[in-house]
This record gives sequence, structure tokens and C-alpha cells, in this order.
Amino acid sequence: MYEFRIGGKSVSVFPSAEPDAPVIYLNTYADEGQQVFQAVQAAGCPPFTLIAIGSTDWNRDMAPWDSPAAFKSGEPFSGGADKYLCLLVEEILPRAEKGLIGTPVWQGIVGYSLGGLFALYAIYQTDIFSRVGSISGSLWFSGWKDYVLTHEPKRPPDCAYFSLGDKESKTRNPILKSVRRDTEEIYAFYRAAGIDTVFQLNPGNHYNHAAERTAAGIAWLLSR
Repeated sequence: MYEFRIGGKSVSVFPSAEPDAPVIYLNTYADEGQQVFQAVQAAGCPPFTLIAIGSTDWNRDMAPWDSPAAFKSGEPFSGGADKYLCLLVEEILPRAEKGLIGTPVWQGIVGYSLGGLFALYAIYQTDIFSRVGSISGSLWFSGWKDYVLTHEPKRPPDCAYFSLGDKESKTRNPILKSVRRDTEEIYAFYRAAGIDTVFQLNPGNHYNHAAERTAAGIAWLLSR
């Protein structure tokens, strides 16, 4: 593994020893890149490089546009995803991949929670990522489902992975309670468009086994 900082973000690269191995980008909330990488390796998946980015301003960098707070005590979302995606594509990606062996056969992007929302948003803004994973993604985000239904990705993904905890929609929060319905509708929309996609329910709420769920999503994308 090697690390660097750029644009105020911490970047951890877990390189594959195999040339031309695929690369997956993961935006992390609590620097869980090492844990995720080890879990994917333990599952016996094909060689790949994981590039984990931390030190993000979660409610700004992962949000596609401004939106009120999801919780009474929470902070509002200040849509900074476009600015962060520019940093990711133009500065983080070239520097992170410079030290890899060969040229990645494909590049994917995954994320958990708001990171899962950002991963999907990214494919509507750039054609770099050909595989995408939204794990316990915040697809309840105001206006997001309508955005998906009315916009075309820059490059339709080769495959897409969606998952949720089976208790995530069982909440009194009027914003979050739509998450399963919205995720299933987006999954069905992708499937109807001919995209190789899957939706998986995991036991537990939003905060259970985040690293393991993320690793499962990555493993599925690597298996396609």
C-alpha cells in the first residue's frame, strides 16, 4: 500500500501485483479502505487495485446538489459533488494510477451511504467508470430518483450493484423511509435498460457491517 494527500484528501492505494488489473475507487467515511481490501481478498476474488479516498467533507463532497438535512440535528447537504468529482478525475486518478503495473482493464466506483449516491452520480458526469456499486446508498436523497429516470449516464455501466439492510426503511424518519422503494425502482429501471444489475438485501440496519457489505459489492463487480 502507498498513500498520498492531494486537495485536502487522503488517498490510499492498495495495488495489485498483476499487470492491467481492474481498479475500483472507494470514497470512505472512516478510512475503512484497508478493512474492505482485506475482506475482498479473503473472498478469493480476482486481482484488483483498490483506491480509497478519505478526509472528505461527507455532506458536501458526496451530495450532487443542495438539500435540507435528513435529521433534525444534522447538517444540510451543500452540493459539492461536481467540484469533488473534478478533483477525483483530474488529479487523484492520474496520480494514483501512475504507480500501477500496466493499464487498468476497467475502472469502477463504489461507495457506502452517501458514497453510494456519489458513485451513481459519477457515471452521469463522466464516462471513466464502467462498473458501479451503491451499497446502502442514500438513494432517498431529494430529487435523486427523478434525476435517474430523466437523465442518461455518460456511459451506461457494464454492471451495477445495489444493496440495502433489510431494516433501513423501517424508520419513522419521513425522508429515509423511502430508501428501499427508491432503490428497488432505480434497480428495476437499470435492469429494464439491459444493464447487468443486482439488488441484495442484507440483515440489519444502515450501520451494520459496512465494510463487509462494501466488500461483497466489490466482489460481485469483479465477478462479472
